[in-house]
Amino acid sequence: MKYTTLPNTDIRVSKLCLGTMTWGQQNTEAEGHQQLDMALEKGINFIDTAEMYPVPARKETQGNTEKIIGTWLQKSGNRDKIILASKIAGPGRAMAHIRPNLGFSKAAIDEALELSLQRLNTDYLDLYQLHWPERNSNYFGKRGYKVDEDEEWQDNFSEILNYLDEVIKSGKVRHIGLSNESPYGVMRCLEEARKGSPRIITVQNPYNLLNRKDEIGLTEIYHRENIGLLPYSPLGMGTLTGKYLNKMPENARLTLFPQYSRYSNAQALEATKRYCSIAEKHSLKAGQMALAFLEQQPFVSSTIIGATSLEQLEENIESIKLELSEEVLQEIDAVHEAIPNPAP
Repeated sequence: MKYTTLPNTDIRVSKLCLGTMTWGQQNTEAEGHQQLDMALEKGINFIDTAEMYPVPARKETQGNTEKIIGTWLQKSGNRDKIILASKIAGPGRAMAHIRPNLGFSKAAIDEALELSLQRLNTDYLDLYQLHWPERNSNYFGKRGYKVDEDEEWQDNFSEILNYLDEVIKSGKVRHIGLSNESPYGVMRCLEEARKGSPRIITVQNPYNLLNRKDEIGLTEIYHRENIGLLPYSPLGMGTLTGKYLNKMPENARLTLFPQYSRYSNAQALEATKRYCSIAEKHSLKAGQMALAFLEQQPFVSSTIIGATSLEQLEENIESIKLELSEEVLQEIDAVHEAIPNPAP
């Protein structure tokens, strides 16, 4: 395993982070525990979750993922061996089942954090992230920003960061980060940090061969401001392995949940075919090539990998040993130039 230090901290994390959003829906508690055991054995010490998990988000299963991690921590006693990250949900009608006070008010942060800590069987989080903005913005598959003339949001970056400063000082959270955020949101948080608010250390955004949108405006910020990117959906929900090109595999994620069509449009599938051809030409596994591409980007702190089986997880972890040649990287960029960001 390879390791790095999260920006502006002394926290040493593995370059691969174990994602958990299928646990409690597609994966049982026992399977989640097996994945945690394998990940730790193979050197992964960074675990990411969220209060809204598992996905798809449902009232009946909400919080199950954190509970599964919590029972593993209680059973194994491994809290001191892992870096644990979770997320607080932003507002949204589809998430109303989580809490009546969705968003980032002081009351919401206090309640959400306390419930997460209880489910996780821990008294602190190493990283606490705002899962998506309160304001109207282009996240979750929206390519461009569209003005909402009826938007009621008012600038509250300072207030939110001050609330988070309180929980940091309480010892319940060590550091904070953002997720599904735009250049505007990241820079506003950094602007407040220069005035004395706590500083974000990471951004967790979708980033993969089908969605390199962060390179347009955010990667320069990551570089110049020393912010770490934590890419999620590094395989485009499995699309970049090539397994959906011919037929829909039984019990695969997109077979079970066809509503997740973000990476399934015609352009994304054509780009996937081309990426898979590059992998085949160079005797690489397509999924491992896609992960290795992210792991070689200087602004990526740790890539969030997920799997529904131990076999998938092991293959994903093995990608850490792969170093893509300049020839492969140039061929990847040629596909990106021809079909840029087909699945934002």
